[in-house]
Amino acid sequence: MQADFYQLSRDPVDKVLPAIAQRILAGGGRLLVVAAEPERLDEIGQSLWSHQPASFLAHGHAQGDNPSIQPILLSGKVEPSNGARYIALADGLWRDEALTFDRAFYFFDAMTIEAARANWRIVSKLEGVEARFHRQEGGRWIRAA
Repeated sequence: MQADFYQLSRDPVDKVLPAIAQRILAGGGRLLVVAAEPERLDEIGQSLWSHQPASFLAHGHAQGDNPSIQPILLSGKVEPSNGARYIALADGLWRDEALTFDRAFYFFDAMTIEAARANWRIVSKLEGVEARFHRQEGGRWIRAA
């Protein structure tokens, strides 16, 4: 299992997540995006529509019609009814259920950095988990750990 910690400093999660989602879909994977606030999920959904001018990243909400067929499922809960093996925690809150996925993307910002540090100390020491830490520098992602 791989856990990627992403420290957001320049761009908000709704601007960063579509590029990661695009790579997951290109590899044939499915993604579950989790955030407690419906507004944040709506912002992410809007970014998935407008990420590329010529196309959009197919997605839907967990409470919508046929969530099981959605390549990217937006949800307030860690329930991968779309069969996702990838999860994005998009609200700065770590959820231990993320450890049951093949890969977890944990996004946090300055407001949630202390909790992220505490989670890093725990997750990075777990057996069978490869933890990675990324931060933004000048518009690029740098792997810091």
